[in-house]
Amino acid sequence: MTEYLDWNSMVQWPDAEDYNSFLEPISPPFSQVLSSPFIVKVKPEPSPTSALISPTFCQSASWHGYHGIPDAVFCTSDSVLFFVHSQDVLAASDNGFCSLIPSCNPVIIVTESSATLNIMLHAIYNLSYNQSSYTFEDLSKAIDRFAVYGMHPKTLILTSTSLYTLLLSYAPYLPLLVYTCASKHDLQDLAVSSSSHLLSFKLSALTDEMAEAIGPSYLRRLFFLQMGRSEALKRLLLYPPSNHTPTANCNVHDQNALTRAWALASAYLVWDSRPDLSTNSLESTFSQLVDDLSCDLCKKNLNERIKELSICWSQVKRTI
Repeated sequence: MTEYLDWNSMVQWPDAEDYNSFLEPISPPFSQVLSSPFIVKVKPEPSPTSALISPTFCQSASWHGYHGIPDAVFCTSDSVLFFVHSQDVLAASDNGFCSLIPSCNPVIIVTESSATLNIMLHAIYNLSYNQSSYTFEDLSKAIDRFAVYGMHPKTLILTSTSLYTLLLSYAPYLPLLVYTCASKHDLQDLAVSSSSHLLSFKLSALTDEMAEAIGPSYLRRLFFLQMGRSEALKRLLLYPPSNHTPTANCNVHDQNALTRAWALASAYLVWDSRPDLSTNSLESTFSQLVDDLSCDLCKKNLNERIKELSICWSQVKRTI
């Protein structure tokens, strides 16, 4: 049940012109309690009680000028205040931000931590996360809470938003977690972009819990991506270098030796069956065959086939 904190009993605010002198960096023990370094301490006078506010969502934040004067204040479970604009918050929610707005109370208590609410409000206002440091777990947890407050990830996490950019930055290091988050909330663009980093992931390593978290639709697409690339590679390797007209120094039997060598190298690549095989590795494997050739025409045909193979392989789809 939502509880409301009496504003006057909580903190005494200074006049607007004295606001800047009212703020100072956190000093222990507050810095040991809060995980975020971007918190300031407010020292009310004459009350001995201290209140914490977010500098990004403080009353005097410069970006407020684009939205007007804040008319609502959230207080999180770890006692951090956020000054917001009820109209903007309501525009991003379809349930009155969990029925917290409108409120007749000057301070609205929310059950989320300051880190979670900060991520959610950044998404609502599409503010940059450059000044904040969050783990992917923090981001994923906050996004999972969107639904509670009537917020829709598909609407708030678009390719043009700061939150999308931040999530995608984790894809090279945590591709499966990013893909799982995207699939859970049906974030098509994020799933597509992160899937290219899963080409090296062995699908046999998926646990039942992982598969359930991803869901059948996006799991199927991931399987088809890897299987499709493997099948495409097999088809491309079927065609050896073309033969040339027999000469005195290179007859049909000699050229068949190159065909057999190509087939052997192809079998090695197919057996390994790596969807993330690079064009450089592909070229390196077949370029070794050139050293065993004495015929210039055979070398020419082999090099042309390698070039053609590299181009075709680079054009095979790398995302779901």
